[in-house]
Amino acid sequence: MGKLAKAKANGQCAFEDVYHCSSNNRRNQTIVADLDGTMLLGRSSFPYFMLVAFEAGGFLRASILLLLSPIAYILYHFVSESAGIKLLCFVSFVGLKARRIEVTSRAVLPKFYTEDVHPESWRVFSSFGKSYVLTANPRIMVEVFAKEYLGADEVIGSELEVTKGGRATGFLKAPGVCVGENKAAALREKLGDLRPDVGLGDRETDHAFMSLCKEAYMVPEEKDMQPLPRDMLLKKMVFHDGRFVQLPTPGVALICLLWAPIGFLIAAFRIGLGMLPFSIALTILRMTGVRVIVKGTPPEAVQDGRLGVLFVCSHRCMLDPVMLSVALRRRVCAVTYSISRVSELMAPIPTVALSRDRDQDAAMIKKLLEHGDLVICPEGTTCRERFLLRFSALFAELTDRIVPVATDNKMGMFYGTTATGWKGMDAFFYFMNPRPLYEITFLDQLPQELTIAGGKTSHEVANYVQRVIAGALNFECTNLTRKDKYLALAGNDGSVTPRKNSHTKLNGLTSN
Repeated sequence: MGKLAKAKANGQCAFEDVYHCSSNNRRNQTIVADLDGTMLLGRSSFPYFMLVAFEAGGFLRASILLLLSPIAYILYHFVSESAGIKLLCFVSFVGLKARRIEVTSRAVLPKFYTEDVHPESWRVFSSFGKSYVLTANPRIMVEVFAKEYLGADEVIGSELEVTKGGRATGFLKAPGVCVGENKAAALREKLGDLRPDVGLGDRETDHAFMSLCKEAYMVPEEKDMQPLPRDMLLKKMVFHDGRFVQLPTPGVALICLLWAPIGFLIAAFRIGLGMLPFSIALTILRMTGVRVIVKGTPPEAVQDGRLGVLFVCSHRCMLDPVMLSVALRRRVCAVTYSISRVSELMAPIPTVALSRDRDQDAAMIKKLLEHGDLVICPEGTTCRERFLLRFSALFAELTDRIVPVATDNKMGMFYGTTATGWKGMDAFFYFMNPRPLYEITFLDQLPQELTIAGGKTSHEVANYVQRVIAGALNFECTNLTRKDKYLALAGNDGSVTPRKNSHTKLNGLTSN
């Protein structure tokens, strides 16, 4: 009888804790690790089901899930782990398109998973050449995170049942929830007679699969342990989606869902202030809790008939041009790469949609500059993390009067951007935050020697402006683009078909 079996037979704890597991000389070995409570510090999977319910299913589904969460808790802790997870699965997934679940699992969940990685488990897991993640949760929820950020070769988990029409039934395929003996059976089916070198788990139901391993270690629950810094994982978290800023634990989810109707009314009021003169709007915005910080000295409006100033902004939210206008206390026209019809109708400043035809867009921007100042966000899309995407060089070819503007914002409850949701709600979600922050920093106008007129190429100018703004924000420059973002989050290149007959009138100029 082996050492583990003898210990188990004697009623002793068969497994040492993970701190006793060596990570040396493991490159030719195999490890199998549980997810919740093992690779992750958190032992509850409820927040991740809530993310899917809210992002893929909507406010009503998320509310129902929250109401039923006490029942799921009782089932999980006092009946069986399997029963609790089945209830969470049914409420979260029933009727949803499988494709929508996949997109949410790719675009939303990894951000929160990466913020909760157990440092000791990672120390061990990352030292092995072959690695598997076992989870009671549906495999579809975990696979992207485990493979791309943890480097797992395979994820073994519960499997959702999907109809021929591509919708989830809410039930799981046989044998059901991947827990206890089912987890051990799934591992045997995957590896056959091969015994993994090390198994990691955190609870009694993990003992079954851990007993199949040559070595096995328990990960103890430690409430004060800090998660692994995200930059130590295999991949940087640059792009993510979803509306929740914080992990929606039951308490956080309750606060957010109760606040949402009130916040929507407050947001509508804040948006309506755009109809007022911006000097008045700024004062009232601050009274409603919106913190607007303006740094630097903005240039005065053009009065001499020369070409207008081109404000080149970092892009954090669709409100960047609006908040810049608020900071200037005058309405400045904005050129955009894409904007929803709702946002276009609500915009308190003139907006002109670019066609992505370089020659046509260049002619358009030159004509707009003849009529006054202009704001452009050359990243072409937003990025939530502290990175700047590659700047399109088109703006540098059109004028030498370039003023870089570093914009940043902070939200405590909801994100005001989306790549996979309805963009028409972006402004509402931003202003639904109780105390959102917008910071606008006007940097010095580029001297002539750093423009095309001074002998620089358009790409050199664009890269310089990107570095200047990144330095002001303490951000990192990247070569990533809009296409990279949408491929990562939505599985498409983010192309938008221009709307026919769309136009914006500006001081007598019609832009088609």
